[in-house]
Amino acid sequence: MCGARPRFPANLRTLRRVTSRDALPTQYTPADVEGRLYQRWTDGGLFTPAVVPGAPAFSIVIPPPNVTGSLHVGHALDHSIQDALVRRQRMRGLQTLWLPGMDHAGIATQNVVERELAKEGLSRHDLGRDAFVKKVWEWKSESGGKILGQMRRLGDSVDWTRERFTMDAGLSSAVLTIFKRLYDDGLIYRAERIINWCPRCLTALSDIEVEHSDDDGELVSIRYGDGDDAIVVATTRAETMLGDTAVAVHPDDERYAHLVGREIELPLTGRHIPIVADPHVDPEFGTGAVKVTPAHDPNDFEIGQRHGLPMMTIMDERGTITAHGPFQGLDRLEARPAVVAALRQEGRIVAETRPYVHAVGHCSRCKTVVEPRVSLQWFVRVEPLARAAGDAVRDGRVKIVPAEMAPRYFEWVDNMHDWCISRQLWWGHRIPVWYGPDGSTMCVGPGEQPPEDWTQDTDVLDTWFSSALWPFSTLGWPEDTPELRAFYPTSVLVTGYDILFFWVARMMMFGLYAMDGVEPFKVIALHGMVRDQFGKKMSKSFGNVVDPLEWIDRYGADATRFTLLRGANPGGDVAVSEEWAQGSRNFCNKLWNATRFALINGATIRDLPADLSVADRWILSRLSSVVAEVDAHFENFEFAKACETLYHFAWDEFCDWYVELSKVPGMSADAPAVLGRVLDVLLRLLHPLTPFVTEELWTALAGGESIVTAAWPAADGFSDPAAEAEIAGLMRLVTEVRRFRADQGLKPGQKVAATIEGLDPAYDEAVRTLLRLTPAGDSFTPTASLPVEGVTVRLDTAGAIDVAAERARLEKDLAAARKEIAQAERKLGNEQFMAKAPEQVVGKTRARLEQARVDVESLEGRLAALPAL
Repeated sequence: MCGARPRFPANLRTLRRVTSRDALPTQYTPADVEGRLYQRWTDGGLFTPAVVPGAPAFSIVIPPPNVTGSLHVGHALDHSIQDALVRRQRMRGLQTLWLPGMDHAGIATQNVVERELAKEGLSRHDLGRDAFVKKVWEWKSESGGKILGQMRRLGDSVDWTRERFTMDAGLSSAVLTIFKRLYDDGLIYRAERIINWCPRCLTALSDIEVEHSDDDGELVSIRYGDGDDAIVVATTRAETMLGDTAVAVHPDDERYAHLVGREIELPLTGRHIPIVADPHVDPEFGTGAVKVTPAHDPNDFEIGQRHGLPMMTIMDERGTITAHGPFQGLDRLEARPAVVAALRQEGRIVAETRPYVHAVGHCSRCKTVVEPRVSLQWFVRVEPLARAAGDAVRDGRVKIVPAEMAPRYFEWVDNMHDWCISRQLWWGHRIPVWYGPDGSTMCVGPGEQPPEDWTQDTDVLDTWFSSALWPFSTLGWPEDTPELRAFYPTSVLVTGYDILFFWVARMMMFGLYAMDGVEPFKVIALHGMVRDQFGKKMSKSFGNVVDPLEWIDRYGADATRFTLLRGANPGGDVAVSEEWAQGSRNFCNKLWNATRFALINGATIRDLPADLSVADRWILSRLSSVVAEVDAHFENFEFAKACETLYHFAWDEFCDWYVELSKVPGMSADAPAVLGRVLDVLLRLLHPLTPFVTEELWTALAGGESIVTAAWPAADGFSDPAAEAEIAGLMRLVTEVRRFRADQGLKPGQKVAATIEGLDPAYDEAVRTLLRLTPAGDSFTPTASLPVEGVTVRLDTAGAIDVAAERARLEKDLAAARKEIAQAERKLGNEQFMAKAPEQVVGKTRARLEQARVDVESLEGRLAALPAL
């Protein structure tokens, strides 16, 4: 920190004050800013790209939220990531499209409207299909889409002029088109297969519509047959034994080799069923024998197909037992204990385990336990489509971020079962297949008409069918539109890893199929789930659910976004807490105050002088590094790292150091210009993450129309390692003396007489200002000497502190630390404690011992540094 120093012009204390730039309020109030700014952005068409053929483009189609939905914390994270990407690319000058829309949410929406009808004592059947569908459209118009307004509150910079809905006319045409193509290519068929069935919603369910939870149940072991022919099977669903058509064992299991091919009597029914050998059976699990109910279990269905077993359906669509006998008419859950009681009475129960915790599937909408059942449904033959979806990732056309998620994707697409696409609902895209009076079938595409007197299939398509077309149908497909040519394939899909297998795989399959092998997106960027600060999953039962709208009300949209993004790295779960949201709000306030200070003191965006000071060169060198770092983090989808980089630069370096140094005479060659330059770049870097506060501050600073369309900062290559090293040394000096002052109990603003030796005179006033040090007078008597960075600071604290009180306090703390050492050493020297205590407890005791030793050394040093009484 020694050497020649440049001459410096006037300092900030004498800079002129402006009148047009100090209109920023003293405090930042998000509610006063956010709504006004968002309206200005949309009115100005800043989110609507001009489609320029051949121009570089960036596009994202928003994962369509349900029309019934509200913004939850998962949406807030997902949208904050997308908006950050989109805003940056828009600032980079690309024609940028973020396309919004909603999903019609077949089951969820139908349930909502049916509940409304029930309040009037009506059902959908009372209205009839056409009238009910009309009613749903009315509900959608009046009450649906609440989430769209909530997206505005979060700051989503979507192009509202291109908003889509999965059942609008264009997307409905796309659905008919691709159904017809798949049907004509033999990739859609109708067959009886085992599917997930909701007895309450009375419809088939996709895998993603089934939620699994660990429930308390029972495991009952039942003896089939007698004597040497007896065989024991176990089940959690005893009522399904009424539909058993076989018992299966492993082909290599010698215990049952003599029984394979023979028949055994099925209890309670009098029927005889075969014993078959099938490799699906795990001989190490249970007794190594399993009951086979092909009509009510997916694995049993496959066994039944391999062995040509009959499929006996023993319950109806509402879960009521239909098998003839004493259990007929009982609900499945009522029949379960009744069947067990009857088997117990016959002496067939070998063992019963209660409670038996096992995974149970529930309808995601009504929480009813799902029933696997054989049903006549429509399916997509996925094998060639899934193979293409896997190959697109394997050959590098589509990149999954993080890469370690790719094996999970391959595991799914390489083993995908045919997709059940029919739903027994009225709300949705009705299957475009018609049946003639003579049993003939016809698939009707767009613009085609069925023959008179033909009847359309009553089912509708799975909601995920239309969602799978989202990346290209929203851009006008099957028409060859300018938007489709400009923005397909889309640039990136941002979504949670929990739906990688469902929605993402389906979009890959349909995009590659419909667009002649062109992938729907270049990158699949996966993020994790939002959890509480302790890493626990959010749940209403835990009472730890975060409502992002409440956070927006309390802390503002920017603070909410920054809190979520600060934990977002590829594939990782995001922990959040109220305290962190408060910290993000404080960060926004810090930016506000720093910018307001700079504007009051004449900060402008203009050319910098040639003779910059060391402090100027330091902050500009650091700024250049930050631009490069943030760019790299954005490219790698490392939003947490981008936030941390910007947070620490803005708060720890710019606000805490450069702004304070700029107040000292001689420390800046042109403080208003440097402050303006740093804030200009910093605010533009922060804009994708915190759009509202940066817009308000940047327009006040730069006078531009909007930061939304301002240029993204480019790294200018400016680097001054010498200046960085020199200021870093100054920072270490000041920090060390501040630490000593705090240890001595001196208040931050309390002035202390001091001498400073070995310091470049150019820094003398800066150090004294930052440390509240006054020149030594005639009565100066040093009580402490601090050598730091080749500089010696001697302080006279005799009159600044109550030495007796401070000595008493330190001696009390020292006694407590020595007592902690004694207790920890006794424990660690106790053989019984060391033998019995858990390793974690021993580790904590060792850590307390080490900390106490450090405390003793520090306290002894501070006592020695106190002046004598």
